[in-house]
Amino acid sequence: MIAVEDIAYVRLRAPDLDLMERCLVDFGMQRASRSEHMLCMRGYGSDPVIHITEKGDIRNVGLAFKAQSLADLQRLAAEQGKPVESRGEPGGGVAVMLADPDGNGVEIVHGVESSPLPALREPVRFNPAGSRSRRNQTVRVDCAPSHVMRLGHAAIHAIDLPAMLAFYRDVLGFRLSDSYYAGEPGNTMAAFMHCGLGEKFTDHHTIALIGDGRSGFEHLGFEVLDLDDLMMGNRYLKRANWEHSWGVGRHNDGSQIFDYWRDPFGLKIEHWTDGDQVNDAYQGRNSPFSPEIAADTLAQWGPTFNPDFMR
Repeated sequence: MIAVEDIAYVRLRAPDLDLMERCLVDFGMQRASRSEHMLCMRGYGSDPVIHITEKGDIRNVGLAFKAQSLADLQRLAAEQGKPVESRGEPGGGVAVMLADPDGNGVEIVHGVESSPLPALREPVRFNPAGSRSRRNQTVRVDCAPSHVMRLGHAAIHAIDLPAMLAFYRDVLGFRLSDSYYAGEPGNTMAAFMHCGLGEKFTDHHTIALIGDGRSGFEHLGFEVLDLDDLMMGNRYLKRANWEHSWGVGRHNDGSQIFDYWRDPFGLKIEHWTDGDQVNDAYQGRNSPFSPEIAADTLAQWGPTFNPDFMR
């Protein structure tokens, strides 16, 4: 077993790369590379690619994670009986190609060269009661696409949840943060998992598994610069007439401030900011879940729950 250190990118298929690019630019990404058959998009962080669309019938192909070292990648390759292959997408590097129990492609990558962009504005300083740090400064943010900084997590439907949990835990080193159960506490139906990096802090969840008998991506979560960036992106996307799914609100598990949209082919894509950081000492919880209590389980506050969010 190894422990991956973060998510890298996702890979999908869609019939119209122009339409996908237009949506993702409005969502806050920018083109990394483009060919007749493949669109690679990046954010404003150092990752050279975070979203890959191959031209074809609509399909969720898979996702990629970052190995901590070349030695880890080589050890994983030996354990799984797979070769270490060169990558052709932006950033180069090498990868080991696996598949999880539901058939999602899982790429473990290393040596992908970072590609920083010019600095953005600094995140807005808040002036909460009792702690004023923004002085002789105002907050003036234009209505424009959000600035997607990175891909933060992927939520995946699971046909065989126990097998999927075992794969991401025992092969890639993920550890449980929080979970949901249906009916009885032992009947786990969803799990939020963080990269198992010991004492090192990481996102509350990098992968979320939802045992609803389906397969493929449930949603993709992209971190934006700050709350004002998220809210101005919300206004911009509404004016551009993209499909809004649910938000703005604050999640319970992970605490992210969220805003969900649909890409042109129906997949939920999330803007989020202000998520929790945890390590392997984190003590999570197991919460009940059902459609009737979904709004209260998923959000501490936010607009009226949209049942269409669950499709």
